[in-house]
Amino acid sequence: MKLEKPYLIFVGDAHDELAAKTSFGVVDWCPDDCVGQFRLPGCAADMKLPDLSMEEAHQRGVRTVVIGVANRGGVIPDSWIKPLAEALRKGLSIANGLHTPLDSIPEIAEAAKTSSGQLIEIRKPVGIDHIATGKPRGGHRLLTVGTDCSVGKMYTALALTKEMQQRGMDADFRATGQTGIFIEGAGVPVDAVIADFISGSVEKLCPAADSEHWDVIEGQGSLHHPSFAGVSLGLLHGAQPDVLVLCHEPTRTNMRGLPDRPIPDIVEAMEMNLEAASIVQPNVKFVGMSVNTKHVQNSERESLLKSMEDRYQLPCEDPFLTGGKSIVNQLN
Repeated sequence: MKLEKPYLIFVGDAHDELAAKTSFGVVDWCPDDCVGQFRLPGCAADMKLPDLSMEEAHQRGVRTVVIGVANRGGVIPDSWIKPLAEALRKGLSIANGLHTPLDSIPEIAEAAKTSSGQLIEIRKPVGIDHIATGKPRGGHRLLTVGTDCSVGKMYTALALTKEMQQRGMDADFRATGQTGIFIEGAGVPVDAVIADFISGSVEKLCPAADSEHWDVIEGQGSLHHPSFAGVSLGLLHGAQPDVLVLCHEPTRTNMRGLPDRPIPDIVEAMEMNLEAASIVQPNVKFVGMSVNTKHVQNSERESLLKSMEDRYQLPCEDPFLTGGKSIVNQLN
């Protein structure tokens, strides 16, 4: 897969900022590649980019429209069809990270027939047929896990990888979701892999390596989330992590999309992840907590992190703001 740049970020009619997390991820980590955004009426998310029509995007040299919305079920609403078809008629490619294939929609499929642009399906894994073995393998692996979905597992993995590379460590980011793949340009969309092959696909994503090498693996979902725990467990086993980083959003009260299910206790979440990971790596341990402080008042951030460090006896920081330095210190 190779995505042509620059991008137009398709935010559509995202109902809140979390629904547009793919958009924010690409803009935050690839800002120079993003020319503008396309938003429909009622959109509640703003990337702080110029609002462009498909014609304006074409005139400004955009090559790929990146669908930057991650909705429940990965569907393409009817309201998106007309502008996406127009993008194709302007010769733009569309990169789709949702479960619904673009060519399954007649109007889009018809527009693609005469377009110089391509339909790029991120969630169409190719050649995924490896059954996991769980056998020990060389190198080191760090996996981000969460108390919930959309708490910063990808941001944490990217920030830690950047910090490790700046220190001269041999480290690679391994993408396991559509946003990470948009950013990295490669990876495995684990939630689109047949269940029998989830762990095996992650084994192949981060295979045996030199003794000093680190793979920093983007986590998905949460073992406590009834909707997505299957993917989280398969990822844990395939990653065979030496160390874990727990990602948490302290202002959230309920699981994403499940208003009646509260966020799990942090100690309980850590114990469950350690127990599951120990099946393939008996010596696995936590080396830190990534605390998403986006919705925490600046005046309260430092005291919150300090209190969490004292309580859990682990480095606690927001790696997107600080780079994850105290967490990376634990890897030496």
